[in-house]
Amino acid sequence: MPRPSDPVLRSSGRIARFSPAERWIHRSTAALMGLCAGTAACLYVPALAELVGRRHLLVTVHVWSGLLLVVPFLLGLASRSFRADLRRLGRFGPHDRVWLRAALRRDRVTRRPAGKFNAGQKVYAGWLAGAVLVMAGTGTLMWWTGLVPLTRRTAATFVHDWLALTLGVVLAAHIGKALADPEARRGLRTGSVGRAWAEREHPLWRPEEQGEPGKHGEPGMPADADRVSAGPAPVGVSRRRVPRRSR
Repeated sequence: MPRPSDPVLRSSGRIARFSPAERWIHRSTAALMGLCAGTAACLYVPALAELVGRRHLLVTVHVWSGLLLVVPFLLGLASRSFRADLRRLGRFGPHDRVWLRAALRRDRVTRRPAGKFNAGQKVYAGWLAGAVLVMAGTGTLMWWTGLVPLTRRTAATFVHDWLALTLGVVLAAHIGKALADPEARRGLRTGSVGRAWAEREHPLWRPEEQGEPGKHGEPGMPADADRVSAGPAPVGVSRRRVPRRSR
């Protein structure tokens, strides 16, 4: 994959955002999630269940697509760029709180600072990861009936069903946001985004620092969350430290 400083990307006014491995992880996870949600709808909606039939096959596909959801994530841990983005998603700084307050108040005047990922994307990623684990755990108890007593399986079914409904609403909102932002979709499809879009939507993101050593010498540590106090800089432009004069 070309680096952000690649002459081809610079001349085209685009910058690299996602590596091939990250795009593969997203597509594989989306396919498995879609398969899991589709089979769940055919199992729970009577009209769809009658139309499709073959309930045992639907149950089998639903269970295994749900259990396999973690496989793209686990395989993706071999990618350095994916691990770096996981660290970015796991860090919540003061600029993220500003972004969230502006979003919750529907404030379109206040500028919403964001690094490579904004606060909404971080919250969504964390919630989705937790929801998938809970769904996998409760689904396991429902499928292998001998693991726990009936009362616990009933509780697991209650949690599984209501969380599935909530997950469906959240995924629909996620897809709606993606449909409203063609450039973000293009970034996941091709791996690069327009520089003007990056400067507008992610002003604290510094692509040229991706993969460079960060704090404590950790390779790939994101730099955008550590320099918020210095104010946003244009995407692709790094600040140089002025050396101190020796006395």
